[in-house]
Amino acid sequence: MDAHTCMSCCGRDYRIIRLLGHGKGGYSYLVADGSELLVLKQIHHEPCSYYQFGDKMQSELNDYRKLKEIGIPMPVLLQADLEPERILKQYIPGPTAFELVLKDQMKPDYLRQVRGMCAKLYDAGLNIDYYPTNFIIQDDRLWYIDFECNAYQEQWDFEHWGVRYWSRTSEFLAAAEAGKE
Repeated sequence: MDAHTCMSCCGRDYRIIRLLGHGKGGYSYLVADGSELLVLKQIHHEPCSYYQFGDKMQSELNDYRKLKEIGIPMPVLLQADLEPERILKQYIPGPTAFELVLKDQMKPDYLRQVRGMCAKLYDAGLNIDYYPTNFIIQDDRLWYIDFECNAYQEQWDFEHWGVRYWSRTSEFLAAAEAGKE
């Protein structure tokens, strides 16, 4: 989509500025409404070999409520448009944790913050997607910008999976080389 394309959510048009990212659940765009920048996520139904979805839109909404309830720092969900499967949320500017690892600028405090999130999540029986593109740092505060969460499984928790991508490990460097930002 070019910068002049618009998408609507709940009957209101938003001008697309650029694609922010594409994940297993959808495409997230930086959009403008004339006065502020926001994120508009379009749910997609592309196949994913390693993940099974039910109702993606309802899952996003349910997951947001769960994560908000346990206190995970996330963008505010502003609107959900069920028919075109679009979510409008607060835009949090800043580098991703992935970008900071790539530039060798990861601070120990960011790892402390993600482990603080883990304590809340594990107590609630949940995991989130710990891949570092799902985290933004703004004013030294770590934000989880995805809404996905799943039932806790040790193999997918931070210490057994996510931490591999939070420093310049061989797994991180292979992902960076492959363009998995």
